[in-house]
Amino acid sequence: MKSEPNIKLTFNFNDPDLTPDERDEQAQQLIAELKDVDEVETVKRVLDPNPPEGNKALGAILVGLLTAQVNAGNAKRVFEFLSDRLGGKAIELEVEANGKKLKVKAQSREELEVAIKAAQDFVAASA
Repeated sequence: MKSEPNIKLTFNFNDPDLTPDERDEQAQQLIAELKDVDEVETVKRVLDPNPPEGNKALGAILVGLLTAQVNAGNAKRVFEFLSDRLGGKAIELEVEANGKKLKVKAQSREELEVAIKAAQDFVAASA
């Protein structure tokens, strides 16, 4: 039996009206919530591949960014979860499935619903 491939979701909280700390707080809250979702394989912060010179950390974290790995078979449930949690937040979502990428942006609940529908259709077409 062949298992379904994972899809990669990248979230960027990019509301220009929020401070970097507020955007990062939104990302951290979503990470905590996604860790409790059984359908999510992994969720983590995104490290800056080019940290500022003099940075002593192993990698600087990019503010407001996180990634999650989701089994393609569970994607619909994860998208429903996201629709409930992210309505009204300015966000950019990148979906990567089978080597193809889709990037969508949303500034409102209505735009988020359209973006999530596009992401679901993209995942279904990539299967």
